[in-house]
Formats: sequence, C-alpha cells, structure tokens
Amino acid sequence: MLPENCRVDPPTHPSVVKPFCLGHGTLECFSLKASRRFYEEFLGLECVRHGKPAMAVRLAQRFHVICVEVGDQVHPTNLLNHWGLDVETREEVDQAHAAAVRDKDKYGIRQVLPPQEMHGVYSFYLEDLDHNWWEIQWYENGFQHDDLFDYGDRFSMDDAADIGSLEELKVKGSAS
Repeated sequence: MLPENCRVDPPTHPSVVKPFCLGHGTLECFSLKASRRFYEEFLGLECVRHGKPAMAVRLAQRFHVICVEVGDQVHPTNLLNHWGLDVETREEVDQAHAAAVRDKDKYGIRQVLPPQEMHGVYSFYLEDLDHNWWEIQWYENGFQHDDLFDYGDRFSMDDAADIGSLEELKVKGSAS
C-alpha cells in the first residue's frame, strides 16, 4: 500500500496502462563511485547503492533515476536527452556555471556550454563524466512543470516539428 503523501489520483484516460506515478528512469555510467561523487557533491542529489551494478539517485521527490555501471559499454547521449535541475534564481544558474567551469577537472565534466535564454528559461548544459547531459535552469514564473501542463497543448499533433530550429542538434558530445 502506498503512503498517502505518495498517492496522486491521475486523471482518468482510456489508456491500456493505468499508472499512478512516473516512478523512475535510467542512465548509464562508467563508474558508480566517480558518478556518485559528482551527483552528490556537485549536483546535490541523494544516492543509495541498492545493488552491485546500480544505485538509485533522487532529489526530494517520489521519482528516482537508476544509475547502472556499464564500464566501457556506456552509450553517449545527445544533448536533447538530458536531465534538468531547477534552481531558484538566475544568479544560481550563473554560480553553478562558474562552479562547473572551475571544477571541471575535479568531477570529470567533459563540456560546459554558456548560459543562455532558450525555450522560456535561463540555463546552461553540461556533459558529465559519463556522457550524460544536465541542464541547470531558472524559470522566471517559478516551477515550469506546472505551467507546461496548465497551459495545455499549444500546437496540433498535425503540426510538423521545426527540426531546423533545434540549436541543440548542433552540439556534439565529446564522444562524437
């Protein structure tokens, strides 16, 4: 049985699967030990090693990421496949950026892109030691998650994507 503070009654949809939450995702790493240091010391995430090849990573919510050690079998990701961390102020984005540049060697950070205004937020991206991308962002209206869903669809599913406008596709990972 789920604790009350974990349960949210989702809207009723005619879907096949009737989930009560989005519970977890996964990512790969070369070394759990090195990645854990980066996640805890730099990103401020909580980690627990629950199995020999993996650890759970979270930040104050009922959602976690399973980090699986695969060694040299790591599959580098594209910047569009990134994890986002929200901070409370624009200045915190700039401070995190300065720290990423300063501590690049200490944490094995491969790339730190410049802060910019994009898709309604002020943010920057960094590529970590495992070729995973992270976006550190500030959203002027508070919590972007609520606004995205409160506004609802702004485009029809029949509208074509404007792939040419995705500047992120022009960023190459360090494994490229």
